[in-house]
Amino acid sequence: MNVFFQAVTGILLLQLLFAMWNAAQLPKLGAAPGARAAQVLPAPASSRSLRLSVLIPARNEADNIGDCLSSVLASSTGGIGAEIIVLDDSSTDGTGGIAEATGGGRIRVLKGRPLPEGWLGKSHACAQLAEAASGEWLLFLDADVRLQQGALQEVLSAAEAAGGGMITGFPRQMTGTWLERLVVPLMVFTIICHLPIPLVRGSRDPRFVAAHGGFILIHRDSYNICGGHEAIRSELVDDMALARAVKRSGGTVTLMDVTEQVFMRMYHNARQVWNGYRKNIYAGIGRSPVLLLGVLIAYLSLYAVPAAAVLYYGLSGQPGAALWPAAALLAGLAVKRTSDAAGRQPFWFCLLLPAGILCLLLIAVASWRGSRTRAGYEWKGRRYG
Repeated sequence: MNVFFQAVTGILLLQLLFAMWNAAQLPKLGAAPGARAAQVLPAPASSRSLRLSVLIPARNEADNIGDCLSSVLASSTGGIGAEIIVLDDSSTDGTGGIAEATGGGRIRVLKGRPLPEGWLGKSHACAQLAEAASGEWLLFLDADVRLQQGALQEVLSAAEAAGGGMITGFPRQMTGTWLERLVVPLMVFTIICHLPIPLVRGSRDPRFVAAHGGFILIHRDSYNICGGHEAIRSELVDDMALARAVKRSGGTVTLMDVTEQVFMRMYHNARQVWNGYRKNIYAGIGRSPVLLLGVLIAYLSLYAVPAAAVLYYGLSGQPGAALWPAAALLAGLAVKRTSDAAGRQPFWFCLLLPAGILCLLLIAVASWRGSRTRAGYEWKGRRYG
């Protein structure tokens, strides 16, 4: 078994070097694409001709929409004209009324149209928002997103520097329950460990994309050319599908570090975590059972088996046999710490890697099973196949 754990340790050390390099390639929101400077650039004078539309689809978001809109309203645009539009997507909890009360006339609240055949709910809501927007740049935010005070000005700086295309990033994830802490930070882990960040913008290959639907900034022309949300109306993982559509149409996609200015709490309990990831994982890997099996084997071997071996050898009184498994475990934790640092997560979250991987793989299997049965997936009161 030593040969196996030596090989795992070697692979993880190489992955650690890649993760450290990759995390350093992530440009900061407010800096020009390709720049990695830590400082935030102020909105240049030339960007004052831009007009920004902040677009928020909301379905049964009474607990979130007020705080979301308050943070948007408090975020300066540096004197640049902006509009805020909320689409109430058939909510039954008073979301629309809360949005209107929060805005005080500064927010336009639309009533969503019934969901047509062949459309998924969020894409339909976003398409209606884009149709109603007048901005040159469209900023799609989820209702559970919160902005820091200077976020919109930095968004416009990034827009000015990019000139077009799509800019996206993973907001800093706030967690409360154990399954949130175990699973949610693994979003950034998969990106930092496996996706070469420079190729997101530098390659036209649509396979090299990453996107988070909670924060998507896209130029109006790029949105129209790629077909917008209508072109991806039946895609479960709409953010990734939109990014691929932008690339296929010749546009650029830039993945940025937005964690200093944008944060969110996606889920509030274990059931929401399970259902949210269950809906997305299998679709996110292209509904390929072979790829899923490969991921299961690789993740178990790299991140879970070393921890299990350390535990086994420790309890059975064989400390010498635990040395190489321990080395592999420590290397894996170092990789996780690198990704957690990129996502601005607490230091001790790296210790959750083995348990988090096991939870993620269980959800992945459930996601595969959901696609193979008539049960499908349920999210926000709607059922998808």
